[in-house]
Amino acid sequence: MLYTERYSKANIACLPRRSRASPRADLPGDPVIARLKLKLQLYCGDEIAMGPGKAALLEAIRRTGSISAAGRALGMSYRRAWLLVDTMNRCFAEPLVEAHSGAGARVTEAGERALADYLALAERAGAGAAGAAFERLERAIRRQPS
Repeated sequence: MLYTERYSKANIACLPRRSRASPRADLPGDPVIARLKLKLQLYCGDEIAMGPGKAALLEAIRRTGSISAAGRALGMSYRRAWLLVDTMNRCFAEPLVEAHSGAGARVTEAGERALADYLALAERAGAGAAGAAFERLERAIRRQPS
C-alpha cells in the first residue's frame, strides 16, 4: 500500500461491511459501515513534528536502514522522505534519525521512544473514539457519496 493510499486526508470513509447489517432509510437492508480514522498529529510551532506518515517513515527506515529505500517503500520521493526526517529532527530535542552519507540511516534511541509513544497514544485515541456518537455517525453516513 502506498503512502498516499494509507494516509489520505479523509477522516471518515464509507466501506461495505459483510459481518453486520446496518439498515438505512435510503438503502433498505444495505449493509454499510463508516470507518472512523483519527489522524493524530503532534505540532512543534507550525510544523507537524509527528503524525501517521512520519511514524510510517520511521518504521520503514528502521526496516530498510535507508531514507531512500524507506521512501520508495512508502511510495514517496527521496526528497519528500528527507524533508520529513529533517522536520522530525528539528522538532524533537534529540534527533530521531541519524543519516550517514553513503552509509544509510538509522532510527536513534530517541526515535524509537518517540515512535513507540506516538503509536501508543494513537492507539489510545482510536480506542476512545468508539461509542454511541460513532454508532450514530455510522448509521447516518451513506455507502457512497450521492
